[in-house]
Amino acid sequence: MSNKSRKILVTCALPYANGPIHIGHMLEHIQADIWVRYQRMRNNQVWFISSDDAHGTAIMLKSEKLGIKPTKLIKKIKEEHIVDFSNFNISHDNYHSTHCIENLFLLRKIFLSLIDQKLINQKNIFQFYDKTKKMFLPDRFIKGTCPFCSAKNQNGDNCEICSSIYEPTDLVSPISAISNSVPILKKTTHLYFNLPAFANMLNTWIYSGILEKSVVKKTEEWLQSGLKEWGISRDAPYFGFKIPNFSDKYFYVWLDAPIGYISAFKNLCNKNKKIDFNEFWDKQSKCELYHFIGKDIIYFHTLFWPAILEASSYRKPNGIFVHGHLTINGLKLSKSRGFLITASDWIQCFDSDSLRYYYASKLTNNINDIEMNLENFIQKINSDIVNKLVNLASRSASFIHKYFDGYLSDSLEDFYLYQSCIDISKKIENFFENRQFSAVIRECTKLLDLANQYINERKPWKIKEDNFDKLHGICTMGVNLFRLVMIFLKPIIPDLAKKTEFFLMSDLTWEGIKKPLLSQKIKQFKQLYNRINADKILQLSHLHK
Repeated sequence: MSNKSRKILVTCALPYANGPIHIGHMLEHIQADIWVRYQRMRNNQVWFISSDDAHGTAIMLKSEKLGIKPTKLIKKIKEEHIVDFSNFNISHDNYHSTHCIENLFLLRKIFLSLIDQKLINQKNIFQFYDKTKKMFLPDRFIKGTCPFCSAKNQNGDNCEICSSIYEPTDLVSPISAISNSVPILKKTTHLYFNLPAFANMLNTWIYSGILEKSVVKKTEEWLQSGLKEWGISRDAPYFGFKIPNFSDKYFYVWLDAPIGYISAFKNLCNKNKKIDFNEFWDKQSKCELYHFIGKDIIYFHTLFWPAILEASSYRKPNGIFVHGHLTINGLKLSKSRGFLITASDWIQCFDSDSLRYYYASKLTNNINDIEMNLENFIQKINSDIVNKLVNLASRSASFIHKYFDGYLSDSLEDFYLYQSCIDISKKIENFFENRQFSAVIRECTKLLDLANQYINERKPWKIKEDNFDKLHGICTMGVNLFRLVMIFLKPIIPDLAKKTEFFLMSDLTWEGIKKPLLSQKIKQFKQLYNRINADKILQLSHLHK
């Protein structure tokens, strides 16, 4: 990788503005944040953005239920989301909403460009209609049996069990999720984007190296089964942006949501005049763009979204980084199914570094699901962070203050050991770049085992007063090995990194890897991290109920 600073724009999928952030959402934002923090440590210029996905029938129905306007609901939810992300040290440069002037402007601009290119077709179709609620039913408000695998209680457009995509009319035994009544088919008119016109471009694009193999495989299946025209309109009543020149038609949320990536960045540029919008979004842009998403929205990001970008002369992403679902005891977290642990519940029981570290220990660059086990989580944090990492600092620093007035020695006791630990940094850089965070954690725990073994063999507590130089060197070595591991872990556990910088009176920088901390005063060691008590699981389960 060249030494020239890169310019990178990173986005996360947009959380829906009808409820709280849960720890499943947090998986993605933590994954992206670790990568962003690493890139910043390497002196790259990174802008990290996300936004609330603030339109759709679900928001309209929830605000009706609460007796408030949708705009009031989405404002309140956005404020809560920002607090949740800040509690987990997610370092967004801008967190916006799709219900904003920038999004409306870009949406209309893109739509009119699609009309000019004759990429929008009008069609009369039959759609499910709820007679009780007097409204056409969006796909997600129709439930039924999957026509492919016969799984019950599936959404109107896709199956969570077999990942099949289908039309709501294909569902077996459909019912309205709003009123539980059996819907009727009623004629309506909708607008469709000509996705099949981009088949050749997409066929080339998905093999250009921007997608991991498993994501290419999934996208291939959809391409081979034939692309269909994409519905981009919804009937009133609906909360969203109206389509110009069409009465009672609204833009479908899946058109304005991804445009939210562009509008959140546009809003950032409006706040910070030094950022050049066109430099990042122009078709010829040399800057890098990466989307972090979950595997349930691959279809939108690898087919629909690049086609829209191509049609509207914006640049396409350099990479789409896809993660699996978070499962707890084998169950997928789901807001609609009522099984979730909210970010605010989590933070009442545990700290944010612990979740960030645990996720990192499980995260790879593939789309396998990530299973969380709370007993295993506690054991992992206590073993790695308390027993290995913080204990290494504690057992070395205590002697530095007791005998050497808090000053580190002017040389390392075992320079070759230190050098061999530094040599791992190239490997770790590669793991970070490729989002193989579990491999970063693995290398760090190996280093900690090595460092603790070094202290155990040297037995500083047994060294007599006539050999103080040796004691000084050993303890300085212990502190430096702790510091080295903390530099590697800084993007993952930022709170502990901050406390470490205060303790060492020195910033943890990537450049600092090669230069050990010598002849310098450090603060007296104070407990950097507390052991997690198992009764916290009980506390969390009570909150969850």
